[in-house]
Amino acid sequence: MDIQDVLQQRFGYVAFRPGQEEVIRHIVAGRDAVAIFPTGMGKSLCYQLPAYVMDGAVVVISPLVALMEDQVANLRKHKEKRIVAINSFLSRQEKELALNTLHQYKFIFLSPEMLMQTAVQQLIEQLNVAFYVVDEAHCISEWGFDFRPDYLRMKEIFAGSKRAPVLALTATASEKVIEDITSYLQLNQPHIERQPIDRPSISYRVLHLENQLAKTDWIIERLSVTIGPGIIYVASRKRADELAAVLQEKGIRVASYHGGKEQDERSIIQEQFVQGDLEWICATNAFGMGIHKDDIRQIIHEHLPATPSAYVQEVGRAGRDGEKAAATLLYSERDIQKLKFIVFEDLPDEQQIRYYHSLMQTGVSGSLATEQSGLTEVAARLLDYYFEQFDEENVIRQIRQIFQVKERQIADMERFVRSEDCLREKLLSYFGEKSATTFDCCSQCQNIADEWMVRTTVEQKRSTKLDWKERLHQLLG
Repeated sequence: MDIQDVLQQRFGYVAFRPGQEEVIRHIVAGRDAVAIFPTGMGKSLCYQLPAYVMDGAVVVISPLVALMEDQVANLRKHKEKRIVAINSFLSRQEKELALNTLHQYKFIFLSPEMLMQTAVQQLIEQLNVAFYVVDEAHCISEWGFDFRPDYLRMKEIFAGSKRAPVLALTATASEKVIEDITSYLQLNQPHIERQPIDRPSISYRVLHLENQLAKTDWIIERLSVTIGPGIIYVASRKRADELAAVLQEKGIRVASYHGGKEQDERSIIQEQFVQGDLEWICATNAFGMGIHKDDIRQIIHEHLPATPSAYVQEVGRAGRDGEKAAATLLYSERDIQKLKFIVFEDLPDEQQIRYYHSLMQTGVSGSLATEQSGLTEVAARLLDYYFEQFDEENVIRQIRQIFQVKERQIADMERFVRSEDCLREKLLSYFGEKSATTFDCCSQCQNIADEWMVRTTVEQKRSTKLDWKERLHQLLG
């Protein structure tokens, strides 16, 4: 069946969005591809549609349970039943059943860690795999305090000359990130389809405030007089809980979201936000991927994101319906030092690397070597991965290179918040793009019209007045 027929009959669309058809045709032709599409521009169709043109299963590697579950729900809306997501939502019995019946499924969703299990690899080798998909592929390059070595180990799976095609999907990627994706996924002369990341409907603001207290006061005032829905990104789990509590006291329909909460609780909060029961979310960067909510009007950053790419990813969750949205970054002078502490906390120095290596060579357990070397668990995982491939000197060289990359990224963010030039142009320049937006641009251009976000009297009452069920829930828990 022709891909145009599948587009209409299976998905109900009469035309492709820019770039989709090119990616799909390359995958159907058996070629590797990288699709860099802004959030909400139809990355999922790039693997869902060719699945119905090609024989065999599609193996989708996804970093988050929420993202998997969202994709599964989306496919089921299109009446697809041959789908399985093997993740922490499944009991041991359910997981075993899914693995034993893997050949029955058209779409198989796995985490990188699940994919790298020997037993799972053996089962996949027995399947007829049409192609692989690596979702949120920028995670391969932009390691950090949530570093997952199994993303980098995927090169072991894709190194073979006879493997199925690989499609890498991401919302943003600099040339460096594309190089990393191509290298670590062992892509063979991939077709690169890059769509402009500029979102003209989003206006950008950077506000310089004295300290965190000033930021809190600004956020309270902002949420009281302007509309949501919106996301407030903060630097830590503790801060997410603290800020949400302060805002709840003001009668704002808000909850915190972070990796420290139980999976079920995170799912409930996410669903409440999507359905409109919550107007705001105070979140770490764990929130966002896999969230299908087109009407997010505001993204507020109370902290400085680690990279321009992370910032674009996060603000790109606003205004997916094409209507106006606002991205506001609150900055104070101490933010740079705070960011450096967070970013470099998990990077071991040369002395730690050598001491950790010597302990491991003498047979000391990994946990004890980690503790005695003063490493975080993430740093130990990072070193374990590199010591599998390199000698001590080259491991030190690898860590030094990561440090230098992160230093440059922090410097990019510092230049962004201190810039006196157009913020949109500054942001797009990191990705080799130029802006065509001339109105509602940014706080530096001073051409933003904010009237659209001011609350009406009715909206103010709805935001602050809780109904009896909500009041009872707050009182009794």
